[in-house]
Amino acid sequence: MNQDEINAIIVVDDDPSVLESTSRLLSTFGYLVLPYGNATDAVMKLQEENTVRVVLTDIMMPGVSGLQFLEKIRSFNSEIPVIMMTAFAEMDMTIDAIRKGAFDFLLKPFKPQYLALSVKKAIDHYRLKELEKNYTSTLEKNVMSRTRELSDALDLVKSASKEIVERLAGVAEYRDTDTGKHIKRIGLYSQRISVALNMPANFVEEIVFASSLHDIGKVGVSDNILLKRGPYTPEEFDLMKIHTVIGEKMLAGSSYPGMAMAASIALSHHERMDGRGYPRGLKGEEIPIEGRIVTLVDTYDALRSERPYKPAFDHDKSYKIITEGDGRTSPEHFDPNVLDAFKRVAPELDRIFLELTTGEGGSN
Repeated sequence: MNQDEINAIIVVDDDPSVLESTSRLLSTFGYLVLPYGNATDAVMKLQEENTVRVVLTDIMMPGVSGLQFLEKIRSFNSEIPVIMMTAFAEMDMTIDAIRKGAFDFLLKPFKPQYLALSVKKAIDHYRLKELEKNYTSTLEKNVMSRTRELSDALDLVKSASKEIVERLAGVAEYRDTDTGKHIKRIGLYSQRISVALNMPANFVEEIVFASSLHDIGKVGVSDNILLKRGPYTPEEFDLMKIHTVIGEKMLAGSSYPGMAMAASIALSHHERMDGRGYPRGLKGEEIPIEGRIVTLVDTYDALRSERPYKPAFDHDKSYKIITEGDGRTSPEHFDPNVLDAFKRVAPELDRIFLELTTGEGGSN
């Protein structure tokens, strides 16, 4: 095999049985696996081996932890994808890993297909980053002759970045929904509403991306609250509300407009026009337009989906509840212009739901 074609993967886990089973699975997928029971030896190998494309590491390890290992890797290699393996998603640890440059998360025990998909996307990402660097170098030598190639490469990197965001959103969504279809539906609903509102093209493009992260703050909500079957106590509901603030803090500070909008949506998608929403009790146009849009479409998707305390409603009943109210949901909760756009494109939202239905629940 040509040296450039080798896809070596370093796997680090202090549990011998997990290390062996994970390595065996990856070997059956055709990868060259380099297993290590500790991070110290793995760092030394990574520094001398130039065929490693991906690193998989457990987070909770004695000695050098997975987060410390990630930090060491980033000190000499800023681009190799590092997939974190963990038996639970803890808020501070997750946020820290994201900030240190983690590529993806796998919750143990993971299914073989999830492992294969995550590794494949990591390798594709690595190749795309290499491609981007190569094209940048070529551009400096001959700008005019390489413009088309560079543009194609950057488009691929952009697509990969959006895929990474979907995987990041899945860290939260997979905890209280069966699949990631909910976040895809929210993006498409938001797109249709934005077009109906005649929003600028860049806004329409950004909200599809940004709305997928509306519930990323749920990584900070404990399972006994997030997965509770039945209504919340007032105290539990107060804890659930915090996911909006957590989400905004996780996403804030980016110079990328799409991420700035994502932070805005994470914080404001439970606000209401009448000022009775959370977390800040904003009223009317105090709520950013992207938050007003996602508030409505998230409500629609929740009504269409089965929940622990309610069955899934059909389109007609969901439409009636949003436009006429049912005691819990009221038209006064929504921006009148957004509500009017919803009425005009409601059949399209029904089609999106039917095409992307997996029986999962909506969001709180």
